[in-house]
Amino acid sequence: MRRAYLVWGVGVVGYVIAVLQRTSFGVSGLAAADRFHAGPSVLSEFVVLQVIVYAGMQIPAGLMLDRFGSRAMVVTGALVMACGQALLAVTGTLSLAIIGRVLVGCGDACTFISVLRLVPRWFPARRAPLLSQVTAMLGQLGQILSAVPFLALLHTAGWSPAYATVASLCLLGGVLALALIRDLPPGSTETRPAPAGVRQLGGQVRALWRHPGTRLGFFTHMGTMFSTTTFALMWGVPYLVSAQGFSQSAAGWLLTVSVAVAIVAGPLIGELCGRFPLRRSQFVLTIMVAAVVMWTSVLALGRPAPGWLLALLVVVISIGGPGSNVGFDYARTFHPGSTLGTAQGIVNIGGFLATLLVIEAMGLVLGHAGGYTFGAFRVAWLVQYPVWIVAFTGILVSRRKTRRHLEPAVAGPASADLVVQPAAG
Repeated sequence: MRRAYLVWGVGVVGYVIAVLQRTSFGVSGLAAADRFHAGPSVLSEFVVLQVIVYAGMQIPAGLMLDRFGSRAMVVTGALVMACGQALLAVTGTLSLAIIGRVLVGCGDACTFISVLRLVPRWFPARRAPLLSQVTAMLGQLGQILSAVPFLALLHTAGWSPAYATVASLCLLGGVLALALIRDLPPGSTETRPAPAGVRQLGGQVRALWRHPGTRLGFFTHMGTMFSTTTFALMWGVPYLVSAQGFSQSAAGWLLTVSVAVAIVAGPLIGELCGRFPLRRSQFVLTIMVAAVVMWTSVLALGRPAPGWLLALLVVVISIGGPGSNVGFDYARTFHPGSTLGTAQGIVNIGGFLATLLVIEAMGLVLGHAGGYTFGAFRVAWLVQYPVWIVAFTGILVSRRKTRRHLEPAVAGPASADLVVQPAAG
C-alpha cells in the first residue's frame, strides 16, 4: 500500500504543478499587459483560448492515455508545459505568447485524467471516490502557489526569471513521474490495447458516447462545474467590484473562500459517494438545485445584495467544483481500464464546454447591455439557466437510460448509480 500512495502522490505533485502553470498567467495579468502591450480585451482572450485548448484536447488526451498509460502522459504533459512556459519567459511578442499558452493548455489537458487513472488501478474500489476528490482538492494548491510565491517572484525578480522558474518545476515533475510512477501494480495481468487506426479510434469515441453512463458523467460535470469556474476564471471579480460595490481586496478574499470551500467539500463528497454509491445522482442534483436557488435569490434583488448573501452564494457554487468530480466516478464505474482514459476525457469536456459558452455569452450580453453595470450583470448571469436546464435534462434522461442498460438482475430504483468497478489491474 505504501507503493500505491507513492505512485499516486507523485502523480498529485505533477497535477499541482500543472495547476500552477494553468493559473500563472491569470495572476500576472498586469505584468503581461505591460510586456505584450495588450489591452484587457486581448488578455481576456487568453482565458478563453486556454479553456478551448483544454477542452479540445480531452478526447485526444484520453485516447493517448488509454494507449500509452499514465506515466507517459504525465511526463509528456510536463515537458509540453515546460516548453510553453519557457517560451513565455523569453518572448516579448504577443503571437509567441499565445503559442506558449496553447502549449501549456495541451500539457495541462494530459495531466489530471492521467492522475485519476492511477486511482482505480492502485487502490480498492471503496477508496476510489474519496481519493479522486482528494486529488482534485490537492491540485488547488497549485492555484495558491501561483497567487503567492509565483506572484512574489514575479514582482521581485521580474517576468523572465519567474516564468523560467515555473518551467523548471515542470521539468522536475516530469523527472519524478518518469522515475516513480508505474501504470500498474506488480503482478497485474492487464495489457494495453493494440494501436488502432483513425477510423477505429473514432468508432471507440462514438461507442463511449453512446453509453448512457458516459453521458451521465458528462452532464454531471457540465451542470455542477461551470458556474463556479466562470465566476473564478473571468466574471466574479468584475461583478463583485463593479456591480456589487466590493473592494478589490474583498473580492479577492471571497475567491480565497471559494478555494477553501472546495478543499473542505471535496473529501466530504468523496466519502459520501463511497459510502452511498446508489445516491450519487441525488447528491449531484442537490448541488445543482442549491446553485440555482442561490443565484435566483441574488439576481431577484433589484439592488446590490448584502455581503452575507454574496458570501453564501460563493460558498454554495464552490461546492460544484468537487461535485463535478462525481462525473469521473461514473466513468470509472461503467468503463473498463482499457477505455477509461477516453471516457474521463469525454466527461471532462462537459464542464469546460459549458464554461466557455457562458463566459463568451456573458461578454456579449455585457457589451450590448452597457458594460460592467449592475443591470448589465444582472441580465448577463441569466445565461447560466439554459445550461442548467440542459444539464438537468441530460442527467435525468441518461440516468433512466443507464438503468435500462444495466442487467435486469441489478436494475432497481437507483441502479444508475450502481458501482460496477472494473478490476484494478
